Amino acid sequence: MLKDVRFELLNRKTVKHDIVAGVTVGIVAIPLGMAFAIASGVKPEYGIYTTVIAGLLVALLGGSRFQIAGPTGAFIPILLGIVLQYGYEDLLVAGFMAGVFLLVMSFLKVGDLIHFVPRAVTVGFTAGIAVIIFTGQIGNFLGLEGVEQQEFFHRDMLEILRSIGTVNLLSVLTAVTGLAVIVLLTRFAPKVPAFLIALLIPTLIASIFYPGQVATIGTAYGGIPQKLPEFSFPQLTFQKVVELWQPALIIAALGAIESLLSAVVADGMAGGPTARSNRELFGQGVANMVTPLFGGIPATGAIARTATNIRSGAVSPMSGVVQSVFVLFVLVLFAPFASHVPLAAMAPILMFVAWNMSGIRPFAQIAGLRSGDSAVLLATFLLTVSVNLTVGVQAGFLLAVIMFLRKMSGKLVLQVKPAEKEDYLSGNVEPGSLFTSVKVSGPLFFGTVRAFELKLDQEIKKGPNALILRMKGLTALDAGGVAAMSEVLDKAALNGIRILLQGLPAEKRVLLSKSGLLEKIGKENVLK
Repeated sequence: MLKDVRFELLNRKTVKHDIVAGVTVGIVAIPLGMAFAIASGVKPEYGIYTTVIAGLLVALLGGSRFQIAGPTGAFIPILLGIVLQYGYEDLLVAGFMAGVFLLVMSFLKVGDLIHFVPRAVTVGFTAGIAVIIFTGQIGNFLGLEGVEQQEFFHRDMLEILRSIGTVNLLSVLTAVTGLAVIVLLTRFAPKVPAFLIALLIPTLIASIFYPGQVATIGTAYGGIPQKLPEFSFPQLTFQKVVELWQPALIIAALGAIESLLSAVVADGMAGGPTARSNRELFGQGVANMVTPLFGGIPATGAIARTATNIRSGAVSPMSGVVQSVFVLFVLVLFAPFASHVPLAAMAPILMFVAWNMSGIRPFAQIAGLRSGDSAVLLATFLLTVSVNLTVGVQAGFLLAVIMFLRKMSGKLVLQVKPAEKEDYLSGNVEPGSLFTSVKVSGPLFFGTVRAFELKLDQEIKKGPNALILRMKGLTALDAGGVAAMSEVLDKAALNGIRILLQGLPAEKRVLLSKSGLLEKIGKENVLK
C-alpha cells in the first residue's frame, strides 16, 4: 500500500483530513446503504455489509484517490428485477459473476472505452432509473398496506392504485417531516449530514408520539443483526451461469460506467486527472466478487459520496478505509436502534436521490434537439421505465449505432472528373485514352461501401480505359471497405479497365498490403 502512488500524499499531518472525510462519508453512507438495499428487495443489513466490504476493497485496490464505493441507486431496478425473478441467493451469484466480468474488462482495458458511451444513452437510462426509484417509494411514503413489488413499472402503478384506500396519514406525516429536513438542511446547512438527520428526527417523533402505528425496519425485516456478516460461497452451477450471465453482464456494464464516471467527476473536482480507469475496474471487480461471499449486493463508485469525500478534505484512499471501519463500528454498536426507523422515513431519502440523479436539465436539452440523439434518449428512457434497464440500454445503443452509421454514410464524398494534365505528363495515362478520375474523401467502411460500389459501378459501365482513385482524402478504412475495393477491382478487370490508386495514406496502405489487395492491384498501379 505504501508503494501505491494514490497514497503518496498520506502522512502524519494529512491523515487527520482522511479521518474526518471518512467519518463524514460514513455518516452519509449508512442511511443510503440501508435505503438502497430495501429498494432492491433485500434486507437493509445487506446494504451495510456492501458499504463496508466494497468500500474497503475499492479504496485499497481501485484506481482513484477519492472513490467511495457501495450500493447505489442506479442498481435498484436491475437488482430488484433479479430478486423478484430469481431470488436473493441468485442475486449473490449474479453479483459474483459481475465481479468476474469487471476483472475481465480491466484486463481487456475496457476502461479506455468509457468515452465512447453515447451521452443520450447515459442520460436516458439514468432518468429512467430515477423514475423507477421515485415511484417505487410512493407506497412507503403513503404507508400503503398490501403493496407487492412487481417486475414491471405499470404493474407497480396498478398495485399502488389498488391499495390507495389504505393510506396511513401518520406515515405521510413521517415522510413529509423527513423530506422537509432534507430540503432545509441541503439548502441552508449543506455540511450537516441531511440524510442521517432525516432518519433520526422522524424516528424520534414516531417512537414518542405514535409508536407502533407506522411500518418500521423492525416490523418489515426483523431488525438489523448486531454482528459481522458470515462467509458463505454462493451456489455457482452451470445452469445458474447460463440463466444469469445476461443480468450479471448488465450489472458489470452499469457498474463500470458509473464507477468510471464517478472517477472522472472526482478528477474534475480535485483539479486534475489522476484516476487509472482499468485499475479502477480491477478494484471494482474484486469488490463485487468478495462482497457476495458475505451477503452483500453489487456495488460501484458512488458519485455523491465520492464528491462528499472530496469536499470533506480527503487526501488519499485512506478516507475510504476509514469510512468502511466507521460504518462497521456503527453496525456492531448501534444496529438494534435501526429497527425503529420507519419505512416512511426512508422513502424521502430515496426520492431525493432519484430527483438529483434524474438529470432533468441535460434530459431537456437533448430532447429539445429534435435529432437522432433525441430519439436515442427517449427510446432508452421509455424502455428502461416500461420494460427494464437491460432492454432500454440495448435498444439505446443499437439506435445510437444506426444513427451514427446514417450520419457517417453521408460523410463519404466521391467527385468524378476527367484525368488531369499532370496524369498525361507523368506517363500514367496515354494521350487520347478515355480516363476518369474519382476523388475519394471521407470514411470507406461497412456503412458507406454501398454508395462507393454504386458510384464506381456507374463509371465502369461508361467504359473508360482506366479509373484513377485519388485516396488522399480517405479518413477511415475497414474490412468492409477493403472488400468493396476488391469487388470494384474485379468488375473493372472483367471490363478490361485499369484501376490506379493515387495518394493512399500510409496506414491505409499497410491495411491493403496485409489483406493482399495491394498485390492484386499491382505496385505499378499504386501512385504517390
